[in-house]
Amino acid sequence: MSFSSEAKAELCRTGFGGGCCARAELYGVLLHCNTFTPQEVRVITESGDFAERLPGLLDRAFGVRFDRLPGEGEQKYIFQITEMKKISRMIDAFGFDSRQSPVLHINFGLLEEECCRAAFLRGAFLAGGSITEPSKRYHLELVTSHAQASRELAALLTDMGRQPRQTARSGCQVTYFKSSGQIEELLTVMGAPRSALELKNTRAEKQLRNGVNRRVNCEAANLDKAVDAAQEQLLAIRRLYELDRVEGLSAQLKETIILRETYPELTLSQLAEEFDPPITKSGLNHRLRKLVELSKQ
Repeated sequence: MSFSSEAKAELCRTGFGGGCCARAELYGVLLHCNTFTPQEVRVITESGDFAERLPGLLDRAFGVRFDRLPGEGEQKYIFQITEMKKISRMIDAFGFDSRQSPVLHINFGLLEEECCRAAFLRGAFLAGGSITEPSKRYHLELVTSHAQASRELAALLTDMGRQPRQTARSGCQVTYFKSSGQIEELLTVMGAPRSALELKNTRAEKQLRNGVNRRVNCEAANLDKAVDAAQEQLLAIRRLYELDRVEGLSAQLKETIILRETYPELTLSQLAEEFDPPITKSGLNHRLRKLVELSKQ
């Protein structure tokens, strides 16, 4: 099961709440479903959990039933209402004129309470939402065919402290989030805290893995530099021997030559500890640079 399906399954385990919340959730469903007009309501979904929840939600909100339920063997779950009285009752409850299209905008008067806003977003996500697998990237979107409703959805989310983005795709309006933190918060608000926690854990794991990779790459690069530097130092020492200039060096430089030849694999920090008494890394680096310079003169 995909992460998006798991999140919807978790949301469907949330209770309907009071009548106002049930109506708010159904409102979100209708504004983001396939068809919502004075002549027809049609909801098509691939989520079995949402399909099981939908009839109970409609009954809880308005005490009515769908005129058409999913049939046996259908690949997608299709729900439909065509009875005018049922549709008019819903349209009137949402504050619209049943003689006009009820999908032009969001009636904010129905979403004054936080619980109703959360329920509305839950319905919108169940009907027209999806989440990309967090292991790949962070993306949550809500899709509707109604431009005004989409703009007002963005305004609602902004009023709730979120920062959505919007775009158009294939004639539909898309409200989306790219921030993992914002997606976590939205999942929690809608009623999917376990999915939010899973996303948070995935983000932490990715950050840890990226941090380890950066550290390994950095250490590998530093090791390559240390090996190259050590080779240059050993070549410089060999050159000084060939020029018969080692005996004329100071006691400090002679000690440096002996230890560098004895421990060619050690880093500067490790090699500095081999001196008696130990010297600083910068002091050792100064001595080795001096040997390289002398070999080039």
